[in-house]
Amino acid sequence: MSTVILLSLALMCLALCLAFVRLFKGPSLPDRVVALELFSSILVGTIGLVAIATDVASLLDVAIVMALMAFMAAIGFARFLERGGPRND
Repeated sequence: MSTVILLSLALMCLALCLAFVRLFKGPSLPDRVVALELFSSILVGTIGLVAIATDVASLLDVAIVMALMAFMAAIGFARFLERGGPRND
């Protein structure tokens, strides 16, 4: 089981790096918003994986709060774009 967890953490780390690159390289603001949502989703998965690896159940509460905050941020960005925020597409 520890091998699977280590492999999963390594792949999550790679995915975080690729999402981070897309966050800064994204050609438009909506692309960056999607990359930020992806970044936060991967981070929630990583926190869940660490919770499984360490048997600390309180980390799942942290993952839930992180997911809710990421969802609220995505809604905020969508409303900002809907109301005619600055766009560079």
